Amino acid sequence: MRVLSGIQSNGKLHLGNYLGAIKQHIELQHEHECFFFIANYHSLTTVHDAALLRTYTHDVALDYLGLGLDPAKANLFRQSDVPEVAELAWILSTVTGRGLLERATSYKDKVAKGISPSMGLMCYPILMAADILIYRSDLVPVGKDQVQHVEMTKDMAQAFNAAFGRSVLKLPQARLNEAPVVPGVDGQKMSKSYGNTINLFDDAAQIRKQIMNIKTDSTPVEAPKNPDDCNVFALYRLMASPDEVTLLGERYRAGGIGYGEAKKLLADVVQRVLGPARVRREKLAADSRYVEDVLVESAKKARAAAAGTMADVREACGLATARGSDR
Repeated sequence: MRVLSGIQSNGKLHLGNYLGAIKQHIELQHEHECFFFIANYHSLTTVHDAALLRTYTHDVALDYLGLGLDPAKANLFRQSDVPEVAELAWILSTVTGRGLLERATSYKDKVAKGISPSMGLMCYPILMAADILIYRSDLVPVGKDQVQHVEMTKDMAQAFNAAFGRSVLKLPQARLNEAPVVPGVDGQKMSKSYGNTINLFDDAAQIRKQIMNIKTDSTPVEAPKNPDDCNVFALYRLMASPDEVTLLGERYRAGGIGYGEAKKLLADVVQRVLGPARVRREKLAADSRYVEDVLVESAKKARAAAAGTMADVREACGLATARGSDR
């Protein structure tokens, strides 16, 4: 099966990105044909600084490679290195109703949080659909909040196929991550947009400081606590071993543990899990050409896959292209 997923290059990656997406991506590379792209087109909805966007894009690639993505097993590339995806997005927009886009809960949530309601933000689901459909993806690993976008992708594919009378675009299936929603330090979904993140590759002292800022209630140390109502425990459950989770849950219910101690335990687990990846990332960062070579070689494979889909799409639509063009 072919697996497709992307991640935006609009800031430092955080625990929500790792637990909600990247961890599963790294695991899937051993089971399926994987296409993972750095969504720099999507990032333009919030990043309007060219140098910063280039830096973020490079850093996302470094993060993936440091966390264990193997270029021999999975393709990692920039979204913009496959320009056909923007062409397909336009074509999909011609068969997509405005009402479908207005129902997107992600768009409504971002606007409610103060992000400018640009047409790029509103049409985000169309570009996401093009990302998925152009590689004829079978599975799209997503968090719970992104399932709607995969369903919208299927709606657009069906609309295209019906409009042009051909089954050109393949309908994908969403695959829910084990950690569909990762809480931030304030208890909301962890997101750069909300400013509530714990960054993956800050130094250990900075990460510990971010963890110590996790919002908790005022239950005294000696009192029993409900682990299911605690943001610290929610993150610990996603990072620690099953035995560690069971033990901490018992201590919560028995009382005698304060949130400060629980936060220190969480910081230790985060360092244990991410420390080796940080070391690998630092070594990779010292090789100025390696990351670029990985992105370029993977983009060649991705663009070859996209070319076949676009040839069928153009034929179905009646779009002619010059012979000998690179498309």
